[in-house]
Amino acid sequence: MQLSVGHRRVAVHGRRSAAAPRHRLVDALAAAAGLGLGVVVGLAVSSESSLSAPGGGLTFAGRLTGLVGAYAMLLTVLLAGRLGVLERAIGQDRLVAWHRRLAPWSLVLIGAHTVLTVLGYAQRAGTGPLHEFWSLVTTTRWMLAATVGLGLLTFVGVSSYRGARRRMSHETWWSVHLYTYLGLALAFTHQITSGAAFVAQPWARTFWIALWLGTAGVVLAYRVLLPVWRSVVHRVRVERVTEEAPGIVSLTLTGRSLHTLPLSGGQFLHWRFLRRGMWWQAHPYSVSALPAGGRLRITVKDLGDHSRALADLPVGTRVAFEGPYGAFTADRAAGRRVLAIAGGVGVTPIRTLLEELPPGSAPIVVLRATHVDDLVHDDEIEVLARRRGGFVHRLVGSRRDVHMSAATLLALAPDIAQRDVYLCGPDGLTEQAYRAAVRAGVPADRIHHETFSS
Repeated sequence: MQLSVGHRRVAVHGRRSAAAPRHRLVDALAAAAGLGLGVVVGLAVSSESSLSAPGGGLTFAGRLTGLVGAYAMLLTVLLAGRLGVLERAIGQDRLVAWHRRLAPWSLVLIGAHTVLTVLGYAQRAGTGPLHEFWSLVTTTRWMLAATVGLGLLTFVGVSSYRGARRRMSHETWWSVHLYTYLGLALAFTHQITSGAAFVAQPWARTFWIALWLGTAGVVLAYRVLLPVWRSVVHRVRVERVTEEAPGIVSLTLTGRSLHTLPLSGGQFLHWRFLRRGMWWQAHPYSVSALPAGGRLRITVKDLGDHSRALADLPVGTRVAFEGPYGAFTADRAAGRRVLAIAGGVGVTPIRTLLEELPPGSAPIVVLRATHVDDLVHDDEIEVLARRRGGFVHRLVGSRRDVHMSAATLLALAPDIAQRDVYLCGPDGLTEQAYRAAVRAGVPADRIHHETFSS
């Protein structure tokens, strides 16, 4: 689900120049992350002087995996920290995917640090691993806290696996993830007070503290302070709730100077409705009409308790928000012409995307639905497309009767290979349309899609 706002029109014919700076930015950030990793490895190597002693090799391996694992954990936090520059250049779905891939490795490294260090110390002392572990926990400063921190991080990691995640509500999953910050704080104190790389090297200690405080500052700024400031400044409230179709409602929101928000068509925000039982939950919902006259419109499908409760929101309910996020925007396209494919409430980012296309861009829009009643805002999309010299095709029916194949796309858009393709909708539709577009001759780097996560 996504959001976009007007008053920031992007010329489609000028998009090619916008992509290159993004690639350079991503390359620069990757280089910075690699440089940081090199420094961390250097810290471990420079602090080791007893490899030949009993247990020295294990102890060194433990220190190395601990430092690298902690550094990787900081990177996972930054990837999910909702930094505007990263969101705009990469997209939240890709950042979350990288976060999910890196997080397990960081936990494995931190776990290896614990095991290897205990084994190394036990070998040096000539005792058993369990005895040495208990001794470390009960006699070393902040070791108990670090053990608790590792337990919290492991708990969060296990809860993120697909099987466990499916059994948890969004609210429970979000609450569990807050323990990540507590677990990291406990581990940080242990490292600074006991880590061999920091105890005898003041410069290393300063670097490590700055790295952790910088990460904490970025997360605090982008996930707390900036959203609070924007919410206070714009004073968004619910003006009207309208049923669009069974299980789908639109909320008209009012606010102050909404046209000044730094939003682009196709982006989304996380919304927080300040009512009892809802104020602490932030969900990504679509904006289906650009700000005009101090108003914007959100369209939401009933997918659970939170979205269902929006249908009964009282007029005047205050709304806080975070964002904008995402890279599902018009300036990602390499060419002038666009084919947009949408299903369900995926039509809303497509609608806002159309508003940023210039006259004469001839967009082709394909709206996919099982039933006619599932087509939302299709009349508005029709108007927007025709004003730009384009067309709208409605594919209504079951998956058995309506196939999203390469032949179908070529029939609807014969010049599809010269267009950028934007996909938004359920995972099944997006995956099917992606494969069909590739088979129809569209280069993969000209197919734009985004999955939305909190």
